[in-house]
Amino acid sequence: MKNMFTDDFERAELQELDKKHFLHPTSSIEQLQERGPTFIFAEGQGIYLKDMDGRTIIDGLSSLWNVNMGHGRQELGVAAMEQMSSLGFSSCFANFSHKPVIRLAAKIAQLTPGDLNTTFFTSGGSESNDTAFKIVRHYWILKGQPEKKKIISRKKSYHGVAMGATSATGLKPFRDFTNSLAPDFFYVDSFSPESLRDMIEKEGPDTIAAYIAEPVQGTGGVLPAPKEYFKEVRKICDEYNILFIADEVITGFGRTGKYFGIEHYGVTPDLMSIAKGITSGYIPLGGVVLSERIHQELIELSSGMFLHGYTYSGHPVACAVALKNLELIEQERAVENARTMGTHMLKGFEQLQQKHEMVGEVRGLGLMGAIELVKDKTTNERFAQPAAPMVVSEAMKRGLICRGVLYEGADTLVFAPPLIITEQQIEEMIDILHDSLTAVGKEIGLKL
Repeated sequence: MKNMFTDDFERAELQELDKKHFLHPTSSIEQLQERGPTFIFAEGQGIYLKDMDGRTIIDGLSSLWNVNMGHGRQELGVAAMEQMSSLGFSSCFANFSHKPVIRLAAKIAQLTPGDLNTTFFTSGGSESNDTAFKIVRHYWILKGQPEKKKIISRKKSYHGVAMGATSATGLKPFRDFTNSLAPDFFYVDSFSPESLRDMIEKEGPDTIAAYIAEPVQGTGGVLPAPKEYFKEVRKICDEYNILFIADEVITGFGRTGKYFGIEHYGVTPDLMSIAKGITSGYIPLGGVVLSERIHQELIELSSGMFLHGYTYSGHPVACAVALKNLELIEQERAVENARTMGTHMLKGFEQLQQKHEMVGEVRGLGLMGAIELVKDKTTNERFAQPAAPMVVSEAMKRGLICRGVLYEGADTLVFAPPLIITEQQIEEMIDILHDSLTAVGKEIGLKL
């Protein structure tokens, strides 16, 4: 009884300390103060997380799309410990270097498509996209075209929360969070090459530095691009002498059933932003990968300092963990598993679509998936009040974490389980979703 009392006391203490001292990222401040933290997690293993009360729950979103190789991978902890024991940190400024960052940069060049060959390292996705914007603008300055500074992104896109990344994000609520955005960012329709062309013509191609896009829009609701979309985009960028940035922060390192999402579309960008899955989230790391052409032009045109760098660019421990993580991805054939299990997950969604009146369109690419919730399948009419939060709540009660996307009128459930998931575990997810949808359907009075 003493241990139980101690656990109850500690739980209550942590809840109050959390409410008083921790400002949570991308969370409801009001909800935290009313209810305390949703979970206080204590451990994780594979696709599962366990909280302080001993409840086990499926991590159906890989936490933040990033725990690709699952929780509890001791190999990654060992890699971090060994690197910390020899060289915990060393700056990469002033051309200082170390073995892990050199090996990782070479490994990334081996994995990335086309001539993407050289990496600038950051601590995460927002920094990666801000870096990409600075690099392309610096590139055009070196080329004698400083007026080429505008960045075009897509509506419903998400590129991060640093100032440039926020300004590039096409989801308006993220931009509305602040009242002084960075200038020279523009937005086009998500899947219309002609919308991109029209924006280029309107603003003038001599003023546009780059176009950025996620191969699959994640936070926007898991929206894969149409098959030919990026081929048309690549042609337009080449025609108007505009650089193409692929934001692979979510889609990189196996998530879509290929190492990088853009590989599904048969084109190579000029720059690629990476993060998340490169370390499976075990330690912060990101980067921007440059094409051989861009890198060579920077070499030829640069003089003096390249005045951009973060304290933790090329952190040796992060690089060592990334190298071990990439080794695990290869050894366990995680990319192939994502492709195969993604097919099973989508089939499960289609079964739910047949069984539930409120399940509209289902879609996915690899282990990224989405379920649209509708009041009427024939008209695609939405509920007056979104149903996704209700389903998310019911799913959590039954042991599954997923996310509801409500931006710009959406009512969508999104999923991205770890790449190591099995067919049996996917069936477990689908069973929980079936029960959750049934419960919500009864509550809102749908015919079952």
